[in-house]
Amino acid sequence: MPVDAAGALTAAPRVREIAWDHKDVQLYHLGIGAGRPATDPRELRYTLESRLHVLPSFATVAGGGVPGVIGALSVPGVDVDLAHVLHGGQRLRLHRPAVPVRGRASASSRVVAVYDKGGAAVLVLRTEVTDADGPLWTDEAEVFVRGEGGWGGERGPSGRPSPPPAEPADHVVERAVREDQALLCRLSGDFNPLHADPEFAARAGFERPVLHGLCTYGATLKAVVDTLLDGDVTRVREYRTRFAGVVYPGETLRVRMWRGPGADGAGAGETGEALEARVAVSAVERDDAPVLADTVVRYG
Repeated sequence: MPVDAAGALTAAPRVREIAWDHKDVQLYHLGIGAGRPATDPRELRYTLESRLHVLPSFATVAGGGVPGVIGALSVPGVDVDLAHVLHGGQRLRLHRPAVPVRGRASASSRVVAVYDKGGAAVLVLRTEVTDADGPLWTDEAEVFVRGEGGWGGERGPSGRPSPPPAEPADHVVERAVREDQALLCRLSGDFNPLHADPEFAARAGFERPVLHGLCTYGATLKAVVDTLLDGDVTRVREYRTRFAGVVYPGETLRVRMWRGPGADGAGAGETGEALEARVAVSAVERDDAPVLADTVVRYG
């Protein structure tokens, strides 16, 4: 059986040392669309080393290794065709106010759940990152493998995305995706040919190469930080999403944001609790086809 749930769950964690510096951060920011307009002071904080702030979603590519959605496929007990793999969801939790501009850390990854969806298998790969001062962040990648279910395992949480709030969004912004966005984004570590090779994309069932889910994930967080948090990356505590559809390079993202109760932009309440923003992302040119669903940014 291509997915051996017991083997994947009992496999020893994969531990690797990672390092990054300002060049990796700048490349990541450019890959998710930062730097437009190039001389805008609000964009220079993402692109100019002398005033660099790290968008927390950089954590998903820090160190330049394979992303979680690919790393899960190298776990013992997992032997599947990359063309059948989709990124189902991503969750990031920060253990400190900011991701350092440069650092060295240890990343420990293991599969913490394997679900049988009947027509597919879902693996959850958790990565814990720590440095000399303690925990930095935890991220989880949900990996959807078509055609590998049906062994009678636990079904796990519902895979059906929740609808966005019925009331009008508090903020709506649009972000254009460049034609070459995926080619730049893949330089941060995800060289899956699905994002560059038309023949591979066709074999996977797509009309042309698609944008990395983590690129949309990062671009969306940037839109939220810039719009709701006045560019203050240190306020982000947690960020999660479910990938509901693909984005093609050249399309436009429509990002709708709803502030949670009490989230008036002044920061956390008197008790220090985190605030929350609900987010939904769609592709403008395809009649607002859903792209990200069940998206939540928690902040202080």
